[in-house]
Amino acid sequence: MSTTTFVLAATSSEVLNVIAAFVGGLFIAGALVWAVQFGMRVQDRELPRPRMEDQPHLPETGPVRELREMREPDELSDAMDGQERLMPHQLHHSASRRGKDQRRKRWLPGSSGGFGSGGLGHV
Repeated sequence: MSTTTFVLAATSSEVLNVIAAFVGGLFIAGALVWAVQFGMRVQDRELPRPRMEDQPHLPETGPVRELREMREPDELSDAMDGQERLMPHQLHHSASRRGKDQRRKRWLPGSSGGFGSGGLGHV
């Protein structure tokens, strides 16, 4: 084989590579165009966005304020004196009644901040 044959063979494979890359690029571009058109059709079928009139508004009395109150837990009786013990379905939510003392508990100087904080605890 002569050098010319090798040059022609090399040139023809490069041309085939360029054509394959061009066809692959056209395929990917076509797939992207199809995906955008499909997304636009799906978006057209969706419900319209809510209007301003459909949005929630404040009540006429104004904003609702937070109510803070201290709650007390209900004490449970011990079942040691011959009574039947209470089952979970017989219990109601804890801290279900309003406490007599409505003052907030405050931090006391000298008390620890939390478990493992290294404080001295209640002194």
